[in-house]
Amino acid sequence: MELAGLLNYIVFFLTVAGIYAVLVLGLNIQWGFTGQINIGVAAFFAVGAYTSAILTTAPSPDHLGGFGLPFLAGALAAMAIAAALGLFVALITVNLRGDYLAIASIGIAEIVRLILKNEEWLTNGVRGIPAIPDPLSGLVQGSHPALFLLIVLIAVGLVYFAVERLFRSPWVRVLRAIRANEEAVMASGKNVTRFRVEAFLLGSAIMGLGGALYAHFTSFISPSAFEPMYGTFLVWVMLIAGGSGNNRGALLGTFVIWLVWTGTEMFTSQAPEEWITRISAIRIFLIGLILEIILILRPQGLLPERPPRTPEADEKRRSGSSAE
Repeated sequence: MELAGLLNYIVFFLTVAGIYAVLVLGLNIQWGFTGQINIGVAAFFAVGAYTSAILTTAPSPDHLGGFGLPFLAGALAAMAIAAALGLFVALITVNLRGDYLAIASIGIAEIVRLILKNEEWLTNGVRGIPAIPDPLSGLVQGSHPALFLLIVLIAVGLVYFAVERLFRSPWVRVLRAIRANEEAVMASGKNVTRFRVEAFLLGSAIMGLGGALYAHFTSFISPSAFEPMYGTFLVWVMLIAGGSGNNRGALLGTFVIWLVWTGTEMFTSQAPEEWITRISAIRIFLIGLILEIILILRPQGLLPERPPRTPEADEKRRSGSSAE
């Protein structure tokens, strides 16, 4: 039983870490590549989750739904709706920079949270949406956490592969140039606004996919699941700790911070009863302390950003190797 319990915990740990990895990779496009401060990650996370839940659940008098679509359709729709929200946010904040963009994104995320909480005809309000089907329902009987973990790992692999290919593309080189010196990019004739909107839209779509995976993993969602602590704060800590601008660093930071987060939960669960009300604050303090240590010892993260490989650089490297 102990071995079975350990295996179940490992599957749970890797599944949640994989879902967060998708969110972090989406944020890395916005912040790591382009320098756009999105403090409203939870909004796109929630929109993706609710979109997939509404489209795949059975009919219910409590909320919009009853479409009974398969998981793949729900996930694609989640990405599309999250991208549409990202396009809307990008267009109204395109002229904002730094702190102003952060404040605007926080405000928009709060609007989304209040809509999900109060529009009961759509989301069933604070009571949430239950009975979200397993992605493999109809194909296999019962619940299979290991198979769902495989689905999550495939999603992480596909997103990572796509983002890595983008990292080596001229498109991302323009984004990095915008982050470093926007005026110089404008002077070179590039449409900075279009590139910024495209990056924000793509990152939002990936976050929507993370929301869809989360909804089908938990089989129940409510507005409380998308509080800023879990939907935004942890995602930012994972990216900063791992190394923004580096996709491998994003994955490493996700694993390390989620390991610390779950580890502190085990640690604080052994605390005396009089400390129960302080547990959450202690966990946040420990996460903040670890982040401060990483920032002091490794200001660029555990895996710092690396220059993208280009055909010219690869050719120069091959030429150098041949000369030797």
